[in-house]
Amino acid sequence: MFLGPGSHRVQGNTLILLVLRTGMQWRALKATGVCGPSSAYRRFREWLEAGVFWEFWRQGLLMYEALGGIDWEWLAVDGAQGKAPLGGEKTGPNPTDRGKKGSKRSVLCDGRGVPIGLVVGGANTKGHKLLRQTLESIPVPRPGSTSQQPQGLCLDAGYDYDEVRRVAEDFGLTLHVRPRDYRTREMERSAHKKARRWVVERAHSWHNRFRRILVRWEKREDTWLAMLHLACGVIAWFHRVLPE
Repeated sequence: MFLGPGSHRVQGNTLILLVLRTGMQWRALKATGVCGPSSAYRRFREWLEAGVFWEFWRQGLLMYEALGGIDWEWLAVDGAQGKAPLGGEKTGPNPTDRGKKGSKRSVLCDGRGVPIGLVVGGANTKGHKLLRQTLESIPVPRPGSTSQQPQGLCLDAGYDYDEVRRVAEDFGLTLHVRPRDYRTREMERSAHKKARRWVVERAHSWHNRFRRILVRWEKREDTWLAMLHLACGVIAWFHRVLPE
């Protein structure tokens, strides 16, 4: 269990969350006087290898589903790019940052903005190339879409590709993509349809409040994913307490 009895586990939980929240380097933990940096990082790696952070996220989603229910009716996906000064696995030149090293996270959220799927790639990876992996990364069972209860997938114009339409069909999702054509967009605005894709922007905003995620310092893909899974878990567990 992630949260368990024993002072060593409490200290480990606290320090890992401290690193996630503040973005501080592991070696800076020495100043806390609670635990040595090597001990805290070793605990982090042990829990990573045991799948603790992914399980923490999964359990949070299960609790969220039990109490309020994941809003499967309207899903949204979008990618967010960030700096990765040290480079490493799943990084690449960031086209929005003068080609500097960067990483991208592709997030799937429910109708309230809670992250229910996540994968990473290089900053130069097109978002639609990560869509299938993002949908496959959901850690809890997804109910099937039916004519009585369809599941919509909201995407921006960067996903306006035939490949994306095939992926949506494979997953039984009704696709809602903002078209690239300007006149078509004006027609959509005049239809007074409710905006739904914005919740994924809120999901990225929640992630960015964890400063360890705002700038990627992990060279390894697995440690980077562990931090992201921990952040997703915190969001899911918090949202179950304060549903919208």
